[in-house]
Amino acid sequence: MGELPNAVVKRLLSKHGGGLRVSGSALERAVAAAEDYISRLAAEASASAEGAKRKTVMDSDIDAARAKLAQP
Repeated sequence: MGELPNAVVKRLLSKHGGGLRVSGSALERAVAAAEDYISRLAAEASASAEGAKRKTVMDSDIDAARAKLAQP
C-alpha cells in the first residue's frame, strides 16, 4: 500500500467534508480506506474483464465492480 498521495485524499476530505481540517491520523486512516477500496474495486473489475475474455478493464467492469462492492 502507500501509493495514493496523501494530498489528494486530504483535498477530497476537505472539499467534501465542509472545509474542515483533517488530522494526520485521520488522513492516514482515510488513505488506507481509499487504497483498500480501490484494491477491491480493481480485483472485481479485473475478474469481470477476465470473465468476458478481455485483457482490458472497461467502464462496464468498473460499474459492475462498484455495484458488487456496494452490496451488503
